[in-house]
Amino acid sequence: MTKVYVTGCFDILHAGHIEFFKQAKALGDVLIVDFASDEVLWRCKGRRSTLPEAHKKAILESISYIDKVYISRGPNKAVPFLSNFINETPDILAVTEDDKYADEKKAICNDSWECKYVVLPKTSPGIDPVSTTDIIRRASRPTSIPLRVDFAGGWLDVPEYSTSGGYIVNATIDWFAGRDTIDCRPGSGLGGSAAYSLLSGGDSVTSELNTGAGWQDPAIIQETGICVWKSGVRPELVRKTSGDWLSCSIGLYDTGTQHTTSDIKHKARDYNKIKEASVLAATAVKHEDKDLLIEAVRESYKVQLGEGMEPLPEYPNSAMKYCGAGHGGYAMYLFDGDVPNTMKQVEIYTRQGGV
Repeated sequence: MTKVYVTGCFDILHAGHIEFFKQAKALGDVLIVDFASDEVLWRCKGRRSTLPEAHKKAILESISYIDKVYISRGPNKAVPFLSNFINETPDILAVTEDDKYADEKKAICNDSWECKYVVLPKTSPGIDPVSTTDIIRRASRPTSIPLRVDFAGGWLDVPEYSTSGGYIVNATIDWFAGRDTIDCRPGSGLGGSAAYSLLSGGDSVTSELNTGAGWQDPAIIQETGICVWKSGVRPELVRKTSGDWLSCSIGLYDTGTQHTTSDIKHKARDYNKIKEASVLAATAVKHEDKDLLIEAVRESYKVQLGEGMEPLPEYPNSAMKYCGAGHGGYAMYLFDGDVPNTMKQVEIYTRQGGV
């Protein structure tokens, strides 16, 4: 009788797990599954269990491929199942091809145990693969997401253009995207694509980076408020404030066109000037100085004009710049006085609970 042993967290069972159990059982006569206890799960994954251990054990025991279930409680992070493993003396230890502790598991399959080490492909025939992290993200996805404006530092969130000492300064606004509708057009520069990814349960930072864009959109719409981020390959928050000091000051102007970031990513632009404007904006947020922030926006706009963007309509007592990558979409106006009624006035949105 050939005994096959498999281990894992198995925190939220999905089709990939069932396929793994099916393939493992096909290697022998008896399949023994050993899953991580609540304590081990926390130690290995840094997250709490989604189900009590007794419920998880009952679910695993009900699966036809499985003959016996253990709970790992050992102190060793890589092989907390070792005492159960020794007790069973299995003939085969089966793992998936992406097993995080493959080396440690392979090491216990030595001559003294006479246990064969087998690597199985990670598949879910007929359906797209999913991970426990994907499921948790999907289950906790929001029903609506705020859109965003950026004051300075655009492009410094794109990894290849990141620069030491630079910042990205942006804010969420009280204009929201829902799961079924996004009021702004695609390519508007307000972070709509990142919002859509979050609403769909995706990893929006990775999604944006994979398109060749930067991470500022998903970073700010998840954080909310007015934020200052360090320029770099991943988001690093430096400062966050509420938007009280910019109340009744921000207007949006629709250029009537759209842009695609990837199409204009490699245009020539002055990154030193972008950095200088970002430092001004970061200082303005630190001191909640609207006049200095207006100056930073003006400096950002000068860079955009130098890049070849069409001049925007001018309004008294204001500074303006294209949102996002520019060359279309919405422009943000920051007024020292009232926002004209010909524009959409927006307020800074900070998620309930404060900063």
